[in-house]
Amino acid sequence: MMNSSDTTFILSAYYEIGDTKYFYFTILLLLYIFTVSANLILIVVIYVERSLHEPMYFFLCSLSVNAIYGSTALCPHLLTNILSDHHDISQISCLVQIFCLYTYAQCEFSSLALMGYDRYLSICYPLQYNMIMTPVKVIKLLILSWLYPICIFGILFILTLQLPLCGRIIEKVYCVNYSIVKLSCIDTTINNIYGLITLLLTAVLPVILILYSYLRILRLCLRSSKESQAKALNTCTPHLVTLINFFISSFFEIVQARFDMSYMPSGVRIFLSVYFLIIPPVINPIIYGVRIRNINVRLRKWFVHQTHP
Repeated sequence: MMNSSDTTFILSAYYEIGDTKYFYFTILLLLYIFTVSANLILIVVIYVERSLHEPMYFFLCSLSVNAIYGSTALCPHLLTNILSDHHDISQISCLVQIFCLYTYAQCEFSSLALMGYDRYLSICYPLQYNMIMTPVKVIKLLILSWLYPICIFGILFILTLQLPLCGRIIEKVYCVNYSIVKLSCIDTTINNIYGLITLLLTAVLPVILILYSYLRILRLCLRSSKESQAKALNTCTPHLVTLINFFISSFFEIVQARFDMSYMPSGVRIFLSVYFLIIPPVINPIIYGVRIRNINVRLRKWFVHQTHP
C-alpha cells in the first residue's frame, strides 16, 4: 500500500518557473477570479430568470458548477506554490487533488454528452421533446452525469492507493494519477489497463455519443430549409466549440502524461498541462453568454437593472 500519511511528494515543475513567478501568479489569479465570477453569474441568471428554466440551461448550470469545482481544486494550490520556495505536497493532499481534478474532467465530458443529447432531441424530435425530457428525467440525468464518472474513477483511485511507492518526485505542477503510478515499486499493468478502460468509458464514449447526436442533427439539417439550418447551427455552435476546446486540451494533457515531453520548453509544458483545467472554465461562460441569445438578453437586462435600479 501507499506510504504513511506523512509522506510528501515534490512537484518539481515549479522550479522551472524561476523569476517569472509573479507574472504567472498575477495572470492565474485574474483568470481564477474571472472563472468563479463569470460562472456564478451564469448560474444566478439562469436560476433567477424563470424563462430559462429549461433542460438545456440546467445542463449548462451543471457545466458551470463543474467549472468552479475544477478551478477551485487546482488554482488556490497553484497560486500558493508559485510564490512559495518549497514545492512539497502531502500524500493526502495529493490524493485529494487527483480525485478532484479527474472527476472534474470526467464530469465535464458527461455534461457535454448530456447537452449534445438534449440538442439532438430538441432538433430531431421537437414535438416529443417535452414528453421525453421531463423534469424528473432531467434530474436523473444530472445525477447520473456526476455519479457515473465518480464511480468509474473511484475504482482506479482505489487501485492507486494499493501501490507501494519508491519515489516522491512528480514532474508537474499538480498531482496526476499516472505520475503516482510511475513511482510504484511493483508492476502496474492492472492500473494501466484499467486506466485505459476509464479513459474509454469517461472520455471516448461521451465523445462518440456526442458525434452520433450531431451526425443525426446534420442529416436532418441537410433535408431542412435554410432557416432551420441556421437556427440549428446557432443552437449547436456554442456546444461544439466547448467540446472541441475541451477535447483538444484534454488530449494534450493525456499525451504529456504518457510520453516524454522534455524536449519542449518548460513554459509550454506547464501551460499545456494546466490548459484543460483553466482555459475552458474561462471561455465557456463567454461562449454561452455571447452565442445563446436568451442568455445574452437576460444578462444585459440583469446588468442594466443592477446598474440602474
